[in-house]
Amino acid sequence: MKSLKVILLLLSITISDYISSNEVEEDFKESTNILFWSSSQKEEWFKRIDELIPSVPIKKGENIYELELKPLDFSTVSYDLYGKRYSIEDYLLRSRVAGLLVVHKGNIVYEEYGLNNDKNSKWISFSIAKSVTSMLLGAAIKDGYIKSVEEPVTTYLPQLIDSAYEKVTIKNLLQMSSGVDWDEDYSDPKSDVSIAAGFNSTTLFNYLNELPTDASPGKFFNYNTGETNLVGDLVRSAIDNNLASYLEKKIWKPFGMENEASWSVDQDHLVELGGCCINATLRDYARIGLFAMHGGKLNDGTKVLPENWMKNSTTPSKGYKGYGFQWWLDDSMKTGEPSSFSAQGIFGQMIWINPATETVIAIQSAWPHATSWDFNLHQSKLIRAIQNELNK
Repeated sequence: MKSLKVILLLLSITISDYISSNEVEEDFKESTNILFWSSSQKEEWFKRIDELIPSVPIKKGENIYELELKPLDFSTVSYDLYGKRYSIEDYLLRSRVAGLLVVHKGNIVYEEYGLNNDKNSKWISFSIAKSVTSMLLGAAIKDGYIKSVEEPVTTYLPQLIDSAYEKVTIKNLLQMSSGVDWDEDYSDPKSDVSIAAGFNSTTLFNYLNELPTDASPGKFFNYNTGETNLVGDLVRSAIDNNLASYLEKKIWKPFGMENEASWSVDQDHLVELGGCCINATLRDYARIGLFAMHGGKLNDGTKVLPENWMKNSTTPSKGYKGYGFQWWLDDSMKTGEPSSFSAQGIFGQMIWINPATETVIAIQSAWPHATSWDFNLHQSKLIRAIQNELNK
């Protein structure tokens, strides 16, 4: 049987002689960029990404963080947009939702699946992984591998000495404010994110070193997936281990994730992409949110992250008040300390967290486009409607 070659430019992974099935060949008759997959490709393969892209397993532990089922009636949950009222069912269908889970005060109060998914289905996270990579960096500080976010990146990645990153701090990377001119345009196959979002190590260093700088470090926000891959390289260098093993050891097993997960790797060095692609079940995405909401503590009170790490991670950055250390913030608040924060990935992936109301909302989707103002607005409206229902 003729092998299929699938080129995923987003991840820069060429899979040659890796898949040889009629089913895959039918879905990918030509080399395809994941950013431009058809709806049927996304809906079928976002939950089977391990069959397309090599990944590192993340094993679960023996003790599961139990989430008790206490369903609430969400049939009246709705929101208004563009002069029309939408129900939660309308949202699920319109936004091609694979799973929507609401955890309130430690209980699952709503859980619904679509696109032939169920509670055991793994789904690609895309940039939700960025927030996890940020927490792993925090764990590395707590473990003494890294001293401070104020340290230069070159302390741990000396390969970047004499480059545009020589004066960039770890904090600059976390806040997406290195000053390097990176293009995160998901609609352009020639953008930096389309070409190099799957680069790691020397391949990534060489690519980033060719980009111009347009500002001094720390001044402006510029979303950059490549630089979260750089954070992943930095953490690996500091801990002398891979990200999946560290995640398994520090969070996945001890916090009690219910299912095994995986982390996609790059093609040149076969190490995890810090900026993308942890693949896990919806309930375990919600548990990631609970771990963050609890400030990086385990059920027995053990602190995995430094004191105030999550508070600092969700403090508005100088370059953009809607972003912290790889977390998106609710910048509508006037207090300077957002009431909610979230991990977000393209095509509608989200973990939304509100510590004040003890609410975590996890969403897996297959939007038609990587990003969309319209779909983002619907998502935001739905989340607010759910929160309002819980506040009654």
